Amino acid sequence: MVLWSNQTSNGDVFEKNHDELDIEFLGNIEGKPWRFQTNVYGNGSTNRGREERYNLWFDPSKEFHRYSILWTAKNIIFYVDEVPIREVVRNDAMGGDYPSKPMSLYATIWDASSWATNGGKYKVNYEYAPFTSEFKDLVLDGCAIDPIQKFPNSTACSETDTWLESRDYAIITPKSRSAMRRFRQRYMYYSYCYDNVRYPITPPECAVDSNEKQRFRNTGRLRFGGSHRKQARMERARRKRRSRAASVSDDQTDM
Repeated sequence: MVLWSNQTSNGDVFEKNHDELDIEFLGNIEGKPWRFQTNVYGNGSTNRGREERYNLWFDPSKEFHRYSILWTAKNIIFYVDEVPIREVVRNDAMGGDYPSKPMSLYATIWDASSWATNGGKYKVNYEYAPFTSEFKDLVLDGCAIDPIQKFPNSTACSETDTWLESRDYAIITPKSRSAMRRFRQRYMYYSYCYDNVRYPITPPECAVDSNEKQRFRNTGRLRFGGSHRKQARMERARRKRRSRAASVSDDQTDM
């Protein structure tokens, strides 16, 4: 499986305690929806991945779409087109796990056959090489830092931070929050926040949504597996089986 990643990182400067924000496409099985994930690392916390995974409602290889990451000292928001799909709000309990050091932007294509598509079930078919990606309308807003200066002084980016935090895309309005909720209900199929196997204690940045929690197992995956439509079909089938069983029981009672 070929993985395409759009990410911010400082791993070239902070090799053992790097920060990273990811939007990663996890490959595609013909006839199935494309899948992608978002992830957050802070201070080298790669053993505490904060993955969320989603199905896409379009084919990203056919047309351009906008993928955005807002990163401020207060929060992180991931966007697909104009829709916010995930927000991480900083709190004191996160400590160094919240990305806080200057990062650069990367776009990469690499072989993730060992884990990405269905847990590594489908490998890269190099008969389709070379693998390419195309970008346009790249926009970077933020505070530029000299790469040699690992840690900017406290006031170097204060004006830029204030400006970023005042932008429309930095504020999730009630309307856009409703859009985010609809996206997550329809397309999210895994969230680490509900993965009690990996995290018996819910990570401190997780804002647990009771409706989301009901839809996921303790492993963070959708109940019954697959899409929400598949869930609905399986639930209807289960109700029919229960109804038939009840009908048979009634008939036996009458006899």
